[in-house]
Amino acid sequence: MLKPIICIGATLVDELFHARESILLATTNDAVVTKTAGGVAHNIAQQLAILEVPVQLISVFGNDSDGDWLKSACRKSGVRLDAAITREGLSGKYTGILNADGSLFTAFLTNAAFHLITPDYLETQKDLFKTASYLMADANTSLESIHWLLEFSKKTGIPFIIEPASVPPAMKLKNADLNGLFLITPNEDELPVLCSDKAFLTQLQIEELLRRGVQQVWLHNGKQGSALYNKDKVITLHAPDIEVVDCTGAGDGSLSGYLLGKSLGKSDEECLKLAHTLSAEILQVTGAIVTHLNQQQLLDRVGKYYPD
Repeated sequence: MLKPIICIGATLVDELFHARESILLATTNDAVVTKTAGGVAHNIAQQLAILEVPVQLISVFGNDSDGDWLKSACRKSGVRLDAAITREGLSGKYTGILNADGSLFTAFLTNAAFHLITPDYLETQKDLFKTASYLMADANTSLESIHWLLEFSKKTGIPFIIEPASVPPAMKLKNADLNGLFLITPNEDELPVLCSDKAFLTQLQIEELLRRGVQQVWLHNGKQGSALYNKDKVITLHAPDIEVVDCTGAGDGSLSGYLLGKSLGKSDEECLKLAHTLSAEILQVTGAIVTHLNQQQLLDRVGKYYPD
């Protein structure tokens, strides 16, 4: 039986407003609204569970109706919540405003309680962590807890991955000790804030992260695809040419596809193809999760976007 992937970080109610036309400022815009379960760690955990990968989610839920709904959505997908935290108060919410082409115009994060995932709490879950194949935390997690996870990773040899999530939470990692980190997955907006001001070019930023002890940097470049860097080589892969419906969760889906590949023992090149395939499927549906494909169907779908 496969060891679980443990995801740490955000679980939120995603409320997405899709503008029907170009957004006008300081006036009323016609839109369609959707409500789904979201948050970076949640999205990755739920997608992995749908793809038949065992997964545990360590996140914070409110003791309100939204919290009950979020937990139910997780469990229905097969996500284990053995170490989840339930707090007094409202569940976190992500409110996204999307342009007519599906791209993000702006977003708001409210009622989040990521500070409750403390190093002391993680310490109580050490036995669970020891069962993991990979540890993944989104950057909504506190810097102190990220340091705890990194030290645990170095002691146990269980690879640890950081998903920057977005620019504001990623900024806390600028001066962080990342030595020994298995993988970090920034996009082109997040990469600069991870690095010093001296690193003003993409290549300099990648080199700085590698010098700081990060083993691999996976840079997402949107429609241009992505590149996986380590000290020895660079693997690049173009993105499929598709019609975008909704950009929400595409990056989370990429990491889910990559982790699926790793759990199946695939090469880095094969993992990137799986990652891009899953991301392409997510971009063509509303919401951050693909529910219409199981593991085998996703594996078969790779050939559609990357024929030999």
